[in-house]
Amino acid sequence: MGGGAFNQRFILTANINVMSKDITPTAPPMHAFTLDITLYIGDGVDGTKFASMSTTVKGVGENETKAYISALKNVKNNDPNYQSFIESGKTKIIEYYNNKCNVIIKEAQTLASQNKYEDAIFKLTGIPEVCKTCYDKCMDAIVPIYKQQIDRDCKLKLAEATNLWAANQTLEVANQAGEILSTIEPGAACFGEVKALSNKIATRVKELDKREFNLKLKEQAQESERIKAYRDIGVAYGNGQPKTVAYNVSGWW
Repeated sequence: MGGGAFNQRFILTANINVMSKDITPTAPPMHAFTLDITLYIGDGVDGTKFASMSTTVKGVGENETKAYISALKNVKNNDPNYQSFIESGKTKIIEYYNNKCNVIIKEAQTLASQNKYEDAIFKLTGIPEVCKTCYDKCMDAIVPIYKQQIDRDCKLKLAEATNLWAANQTLEVANQAGEILSTIEPGAACFGEVKALSNKIATRVKELDKREFNLKLKEQAQESERIKAYRDIGVAYGNGQPKTVAYNVSGWW
């Protein structure tokens, strides 16, 4: 619901109060905890609370830590109150995306105008599919940005492969250049030049070693594969982002 592994805006968090701690009159004696737990779903970036629910749970263990964990395990996800809480939070998240959709797209387009294509695609692929209207609009908005991204990528990789091959036309360098060329998307504007360089390398390899240069270039992707390509770019970008976020939950409890 939050838009994937790297969209850390929406959170489910808890405030836990220990209502009682006792030692049982058993052999061996056990620790018994009663916890008052309030769960919250909200926007952890701007500090807006969407939904909350409270429950009281008990747990017993041979030490305080195990008793505490035992109590937490008694928060049941099949509790009707818990399910209602989750649904309420999900509804608010959908409302957030529906209300902010045009702003998100505009922000992504601004990033793309600054040549921050991966950042823009990351932002647009963060929309959960359940927000269908916004999701579809963002998928449409990705298309021209993705084209710009693969065009830039093609130029950079083609230049790298060309320079490698121009410097030293050996079998080893042919393989190195081939590995670079094989990662270029066929929808890129310079893909014709990629094929031309591939053919040139193949011709030279045959002259050098009387063997075929079996370079497999990428083929044109189907629609489902393009969506995966968008997400792969978003995931790669997300992997490079800071993993720690300071959340604002002021006033939630």
